[in-house]
Amino acid sequence: MGSLHLDPFVVAVIIGMSAATYVTKAGGLWLLGRINISDRTEAGLEMLPGAIIISILGPELTSGGPAEWGAAAVVLLVMWRSENVLVALLCGVAAVLLFRSFI
Repeated sequence: MGSLHLDPFVVAVIIGMSAATYVTKAGGLWLLGRINISDRTEAGLEMLPGAIIISILGPELTSGGPAEWGAAAVVLLVMWRSENVLVALLCGVAAVLLFRSFI
């Protein structure tokens, strides 16, 4: 089995960005609940957290190997089935750890 190495800084960044995304979305939803917005604007705002996460993790994926690409596939599958960004990210972290230990 290969050695399992996960950079604590990367984990901290992922957790921090997840928390920032949640707080931003929750605050935005609270604020937007008090004003009227169009359906198109609301749909765009709902996609924003996922887009931010992809823009942060995308460059890491381009330099990643089979474990990272496999974990990305897990994230896409979980996101498609659950429509929950946080659950998809947690499954992706678990998948990359698992794949790195076997690949």
